[in-house]
Amino acid sequence: MEEKFWHRQYDFNVPATIRYPRIPVHDLVNIAANSFPDKPALDLYGSQMTFWQVRQQVMRMSNALAGLGIQKGERVAVHLPNSPQYVVAYYAAMSLGAIVVNLNPMYTAEELIAICQNTGVTTLFTFDMVLPNIRALCAKVEIPRVIVTRITDYIEGFGVSTPEQLELAKGWHHFSRLLDGCASTKAPRVPITPDDPALIQFTGGTTGIPKGAVLSHANIIAATVQASMWGSFLNNQTPPEKRNVLAMLPFFHVYGDIIVLNWAMFNCATMILVPRFDINEVMGLLAKIDRIQFFPAVPTMIGAILNHPQAESMDLGKKFGLLNSGGAPCPVGHIERAKDLGIAISEGWGMSETTSVGTANPNMGLKKPGSIGIPFPDTDIRLVDPNDGVTQVKPGERGELIIKGPQVMQYYWNNPAETANQLKDGWLYTGDVAIQDEDGYLFIVDRTKDMIIAGGYNIYPREIDEVIYRHPKVAEAVSIGVSDEYRGETIKVFVTLKQGQTATEQEIIDFCKDKLAPYKRPKMVEFRDNIPKSAVGKVLRKVLRTEEEAKTQKK
Repeated sequence: MEEKFWHRQYDFNVPATIRYPRIPVHDLVNIAANSFPDKPALDLYGSQMTFWQVRQQVMRMSNALAGLGIQKGERVAVHLPNSPQYVVAYYAAMSLGAIVVNLNPMYTAEELIAICQNTGVTTLFTFDMVLPNIRALCAKVEIPRVIVTRITDYIEGFGVSTPEQLELAKGWHHFSRLLDGCASTKAPRVPITPDDPALIQFTGGTTGIPKGAVLSHANIIAATVQASMWGSFLNNQTPPEKRNVLAMLPFFHVYGDIIVLNWAMFNCATMILVPRFDINEVMGLLAKIDRIQFFPAVPTMIGAILNHPQAESMDLGKKFGLLNSGGAPCPVGHIERAKDLGIAISEGWGMSETTSVGTANPNMGLKKPGSIGIPFPDTDIRLVDPNDGVTQVKPGERGELIIKGPQVMQYYWNNPAETANQLKDGWLYTGDVAIQDEDGYLFIVDRTKDMIIAGGYNIYPREIDEVIYRHPKVAEAVSIGVSDEYRGETIKVFVTLKQGQTATEQEIIDFCKDKLAPYKRPKMVEFRDNIPKSAVGKVLRKVLRTEEEAKTQKK
């Protein structure tokens, strides 16, 4: 790659270009198992599995899936929290050349139905706590193979569940029984090329239907290696035997998938699994751990930990090798608080469409609070006039951020129109408006799209609007993100009612409960006589956002 002016800001040991291994994603499991077979790969509440044990279970599960008839290119949905079962299912499916479809366990039945219909899922890994939604899904969508587990099946002392205890429907499979029924640990002989699709990662949709970014094996390997090279100084300072990562980011989210799961396999780091974020549980867990080399998180998590009453007394600066913020802009206050506690913290930016990685602040070099940093190796960016999408703006001027690199997705699944809209000549149009300074550092200042980022999740307001429009009393509904100290943004909806109708805030919120995942539900409702619109009747979300920002500034 040609020399870019921001390369001079790179840490001394980070290359401008990388030769990427031409291997499929699941080979990362073999690399770790061959390098450190007896080192713990996974730690779930003190119950551990070594890298060798993970490899053996991945191989057995892949052969079991092959026995069920799964072919290369089929879509295998993984609908699990962070757990050994997620790791085994993810890599086993990829070993057969199947395409993993990441599903958030918080999705409602309606959301699951839409995604499974869109992708043509033929196999679903899920767990006992969400079976009501799965039964509703399977009543509407035919899924030939459903494989169910109980997360505690991998915790010593809890015992392993039975199909009868989980009340499995006829024809459904029990995860542990399926594994126990296959002794073969031979690697499947399925030819897989770097350009083969490996993962469908859903992001928000502008029409109420999420978009599935198709990520190839090459995309995932490139992103994993880029992230590893970026943080290589800390890795070099940490003996492989002591490398670990706090796996609190969900693996079904692209950030957790790359920067925790695949990063850990590539670097032979033990994953300390946290299936859910509960601040008191997390503080209790941190108290028991002497050292965490790498802790990737979203600002919501970071703020909750840094502002916890126990934070001062826990010597977090000694405990964390590097705290990394991503998923949403990190408040400068969080960064300053981390520094006050002696914590090494850095911030980056990425999207599902860029396999999680795009830009970051150097770990040893110049960091700029509020900046998302500079582009990763082999990554090029431009800021272009949002009106024409072509003309590059001058330094210091606002422009839409477009990005090109080996981590940029192939296309959107089953959505050629959106693919053509956002991918042009290899450049991904991100919808983020940024400024680049004289050192190459980027600052996100606005969004061309209306996306809300709450707690690290990307939420598209149109999806919320469409649900609320279905309320029989509602005439119009417009959702926006409003500033929230804890979640970054929270969701507020403006509603006009049909003539003669009355409704309460709680009534609108309750209406969304079985139709939207918890993080997508509005937290505030304001009733209005009319919604601001343009001359052609287009809803002016920006006006509503400006009004809310003005209220915040007055406080």
